Order: sequence, then structure tokens, then C-alpha cells
Amino acid sequence: MKLGKIFPRSTTLKLLPLALSLSLAGCISVGPDYQRPQLELPQQVATQTAKQAELKNWWKSLQDPVLNQLVDEALKQNQDLLVATARIDEAKATAGVALANRFPTVDATLAASRSRTSENSGKLPSNANPIAKDYQFGLSAAYELDLFGKLSRADEAAKARLVASQANRDTVHLSLVANVAQTYFSLRAFDAQLAFAETTLKSRQEYLALQRKRHVAGSISDIELHVAESELAAGEINFTQAKQALSNVESALAVLLGRSPKQVMNPDIARGLTIQQLVQNLPNAAELPSDLLARRPDVAAAEQGLVAANADVGQAKAAYFPSLRLTTSVGRESRVLEDLFSPASLLWNVASSLVQPVFRAGAVGAVVDGAEARKRQALGQYVQTVQNAFRDVHDSLNNAASNAEIDASTQTRLTAVRETYRLSNLRYQSGYSAYVEVLNAQRDLMQAEIAAIDSQRAKLSSGVALYKAVGGGWGQ
Repeated sequence: MKLGKIFPRSTTLKLLPLALSLSLAGCISVGPDYQRPQLELPQQVATQTAKQAELKNWWKSLQDPVLNQLVDEALKQNQDLLVATARIDEAKATAGVALANRFPTVDATLAASRSRTSENSGKLPSNANPIAKDYQFGLSAAYELDLFGKLSRADEAAKARLVASQANRDTVHLSLVANVAQTYFSLRAFDAQLAFAETTLKSRQEYLALQRKRHVAGSISDIELHVAESELAAGEINFTQAKQALSNVESALAVLLGRSPKQVMNPDIARGLTIQQLVQNLPNAAELPSDLLARRPDVAAAEQGLVAANADVGQAKAAYFPSLRLTTSVGRESRVLEDLFSPASLLWNVASSLVQPVFRAGAVGAVVDGAEARKRQALGQYVQTVQNAFRDVHDSLNNAASNAEIDASTQTRLTAVRETYRLSNLRYQSGYSAYVEVLNAQRDLMQAEIAAIDSQRAKLSSGVALYKAVGGGWGQ
């Protein structure tokens, strides 16, 4: 059946006022339009020029295929990132609702009823059938004109919060990659420390076995034997501590990768380049202009929060003004189903209502005050986020430069200590010094080796911190 036969043309013409009103929505938007706060920013954040890293996938410049695989695995399976993605979907749904409120609602109704009236009630005419039937079919529409921007401001706020949720996900993405890289660096550092501790332990086991033979032969005193036993025990402690730290790092990395509880309990983490090779491949930062901070997702999220709070103020202020709502309905009603679509069964209704708040006991003003207060909070959070962003850049540049100098000095010291240990062994083997001199040199060498590994890990970590500070990569 054609629609024109159900709803006559004359009835359709009567609905034109409602259709015309759709073009009038959003004539005035009360409340302040958003303007970005003016902040005093540095023109440029300078550092020494060197090889530039790729903007987004900076960790690939380290040329470690295993690290690349681990990052990819984390981006697919990490639970924090999955939660942040779900929050984006939630924000999209909320924004969809806000947008839908700006359009008319149209509902179709189909109803059938059967009722019986008491014959003794006196309500029925004589000889009337106490059983009545009623059939209805129709369409109803309602639309609120957005005269003062209440709905458009709500839509603006919802869109800003959607963008903020996307920026928050980018923040999680940024932190996740950084945490995976830093944890992997720690893993390779503890691997190196464990290997050195194992080598030291074996040498002390061999030395204790030799000292025991010499003690049985009467060549050394009890004191020298006990010194060897003490050094072996110290080596065992260092070896156990290195294994403990390595195991904890493996489980932490397994959680970041989003692996199952079984795999967290029994982590199996692949290894790639050594800590020394990773340091050699680490790119240095080039000049960092301050506008790179616009790419920081936390700054973007904070600003979008301010945009939403500003729109909320306009939405709250719109409640001071009248609201105009248009409604219409058209359909058919009949007691007999066969007559439902006859011309005589037509019914329609067009109505409008204008509501102007007169007395609300200060409720509207309280809502506006609350929105203004939340806007001030959002402004403070935005300014503080920008301040922290520049502090991160300052500190990460400072730490990167300092850690590079510390690593260079540590490597110089390690070279000197290794030579001292070699000469001490030669003096001992030639009979020019006691073994205590060798032990002291060996202790110094162990400390220097561990310090060198730590300085390399710190140098790598400062590179990651700089990557985070500028919002993901630098250069270009």
C-alpha cells in the first residue's frame, strides 16, 4: 500500500511547519566560544645535533628484531591498551547520543485493544454492545528547536571528550612502548650482570679448590683459606641476586606483553642484541622545537577536557532561556479493522510548547556555577599539564646529556680497573704481591663492570624518557 493512500497530501502539508523548523535549529549559542589559553612558551628546546630518529617507530632504529616483535606483541595484547580502546568506543557512543538529540524523533505505532464495559454501570446506551474494539496505526514526531545552543553545546562537549579519549589512548600507547623498551633494556642489563656474576663465581670456585689443596699441603694459612671461602660466598650472593632480579624483570615484561597467567608464571622472553650493542645503536636527539609538544597526547587530552568544560558552561546557561518543542502525529483509528484505512479513519495532531523557566529556586544558577567551576579546574589541569610537559623535556634532555657523560667516564674507569686486575694477577703469579691484592682488584672490577652495565641501561632509558617527553619520537 502506498504512503499517499495512508496519509493524504493535505495532511502532509500540515506537517510542513515542523519540517521548516528543522532549518532554524541552533540560531544562537549562548556561553563563551572556546579560545586556547595564552601561555608563555619557549621558542626552541635546543640540544646537540646528531643522527635523527624516525618520528613514530623510533625503537626500530635500535635494529633489534626481538625488541620490535615485543613491542608489536604488546600493542596487540596489553590490557591497559585494550581498556583505553574500549573507552574510545564508549565515548563514540556518547557522542552519537548527543548528536542524535539534535534531530527529530519519529515513532511508528500500531495498537489493537478489546474491552468490555459493565452493562450495569449506566455508561452504555441502551442496546449498545458492551464489547468494544479499537485499532490504531500512525506516526508521531517530536523536535526541540536548538534556539540557544543547548543541544549544539552538548554535541560540542561530547565530541571534545571523544577526542580526549583518543588522546588518552595515545598516552597509554606511548607509555606502553616506553615501558616495554625500558623493561627490555633492564632485561638485557641483568643478563649481562648475571653472565659476569656467573663467570666471577666460577673463578672463585676454582680458586677455593686450589687454596684448599695448598692448605692441605701447608702452603697457606687458615686465614687465606677463609678469605677464599668468604669471597666464594660473596660471589654466590651476587649470582643469586642477579638471577632474582632477572626473573622479576621477565615476569614484568610478560605482563606488559599481555601474556596469559601461565606464561607470566613461567616467562619465556626472547633475547636480541646485547646491552652494549643497543647502546651503540641508540640515536641521539636533534633540535626539538617547542611545537613538538602539541603532539603530546596528554596535552591534547587536557585541552579537549577544557573544550568540553567550556561547552558545558554554554549548555548550562541555555537553561536560562525558553525552549520550544514541536510535536505532530498522524494516523488511522477505527473500531473495525477493515475500516482502518478508510478516509473517515484519519486522525492528526500538531502541537507546540514554549517553556520559559520562571522560578527554580536557584537550581539553574547552581548548575551554571558548577559548570564554571569545572571549567576552572580543567583550565588548571591544562596549564599544569603543559608545565609538566616542558619539565619532562627539560629533565629528559638534562638526564640524556648527563647519562652520556657518566657512561663515557664509567667506560674509562672500567678500562683502567681491568688493566689493574690484569697487572695484579701478573704480580701475584710472579710472587711480587699477596693474593689479597688480586682480590681487591677483582672486587673493584666487579663493581666497575656492574656500574658500566647500569650506566648503559641508564643511557638507553634516558633515550626512552626523551621519546616520551616529546610525545613519541623526535626529529623531522
